[in-house]
Amino acid sequence: MSPIFDYFFGQYAEYDVLDIALEIIAVIFGLLSVWFSKQNKIWVYPTGLISTSIFVYLLLKWGLLGDMLINVYYFIMSLYGWYIWTRKVDAGHYTPITRVTKKEHITSVYIFVATIIFVFTVYQVFDKWNSWTAYVDTITTAIFFVGMWLMAKRKVENWIYWIVGDLISIPLYFYKGFTFTSFQYLIFTILAVYGYNAWKKNTDKNLQMS
Repeated sequence: MSPIFDYFFGQYAEYDVLDIALEIIAVIFGLLSVWFSKQNKIWVYPTGLISTSIFVYLLLKWGLLGDMLINVYYFIMSLYGWYIWTRKVDAGHYTPITRVTKKEHITSVYIFVATIIFVFTVYQVFDKWNSWTAYVDTITTAIFFVGMWLMAKRKVENWIYWIVGDLISIPLYFYKGFTFTSFQYLIFTILAVYGYNAWKKNTDKNLQMS
């Protein structure tokens, strides 16, 4: 094997073939989920549920408690988001893409702080403060919790949280030894930028028409 290949994928030599295959499948469905979200398509949720289900299993097996909790939350919020996106606000319209209100900004802060307290408590109980990555996980978990909640409510600003969290996760997962997942977050970042622009144009267009 070449030194470059070993640098990026050498850690997988110690992994089960099934786990590697599952990670790749989860990454593929995760990418599909973000793509469908960018396109404002309801398929964001079924594909996301498949991805998060696999990651919950893998991350629990690998002992990455914080990451596992993120994906459990994703799973629950995917069900909530699926309901919100398919709910009609009137006879002919579904929940539209909108901007975050002042009240929702305040709620986002509450979710962020509550998540940090929750993850901190979980890490204390299970004695998971064994690396600097645990502290970063606490922050990224809070960022992603807010982002997922805003996406479920079809808020443009959800993409800002995804971009920030994804950028942090790229080197974080590479350091943890999950190269495929690291690459996934790199692509997530690119898609999130496009997603933000697409949703912003959608709301700007609706404002001009109103």
